[in-house]
Amino acid sequence: MSQSSSDAFLRLVTIMDELREQCPWDKKQTIHTLRQLTIEETYELADAITESNWKSIKEELGDLMLHLVFYARIGAEQQQFTLDEVINGVCEKLIARHPHIYGDTRVSNEDDVKRNWEKLKLKEGKKSVLGGVPQSLPSMVKAMRLQEKAKQVGFEWDNKEQVWDKVEEEKKELFEAIESGDTGRMEDELGDVFFSLVNFARFLRIDAENALERTNKKFIRRFTQMEAEALKTGKPLQDMTLEEMDSIWNSIKKQQTM
Repeated sequence: MSQSSSDAFLRLVTIMDELREQCPWDKKQTIHTLRQLTIEETYELADAITESNWKSIKEELGDLMLHLVFYARIGAEQQQFTLDEVINGVCEKLIARHPHIYGDTRVSNEDDVKRNWEKLKLKEGKKSVLGGVPQSLPSMVKAMRLQEKAKQVGFEWDNKEQVWDKVEEEKKELFEAIESGDTGRMEDELGDVFFSLVNFARFLRIDAENALERTNKKFIRRFTQMEAEALKTGKPLQDMTLEEMDSIWNSIKKQQTM
């Protein structure tokens, strides 16, 4: 870290201390009141990353960094830990989990690094390779992380063709469940289809969550444009037939893909 980076970080810590001691709002905050705000900031960063908006990424990283310093300040007040302990703790963890950099372990690729990482975590007392996946993660992100974790012990398909065969198998089971009319079974089988599609995305080296979010944004963009086009005709969407709306939709889609 350069001297200017060190100075900037110390400036942030100093400002946080001043706000905690002098600002009525900052004085009242607890780890619990900050929790939801931190989640919102994390999603704002995720949105900026999806859009490759570097200006927003820089801003959101600053907001998250403020939250991290805020939690550390509260931790010190509660005599639980200090900011120094937080930083040194992650430094020691990184050194311990990168023996190929700080020790004599040899690795040939990133998969070796990930496998070593999981082995080291088990040695540290983790009972399962899946134990580090947070329960509150969004389901699609959680599915991807579970699959990545399972891969580290060899529970993995050999190629994407095998994964797609699994997708087709799960689709068949879903349609059988639909024929049965059993809602619970349908939900289970649809979940299996989603899970297998996330696995397929992983084999394509695509972030399934980001792919779906890009489609969400595309749908919002096209739908709002369709609303605007409908208003120009003097006929709102609710008064149009599906065929009329579909015609506008296809026109917008064609414009955006040209």
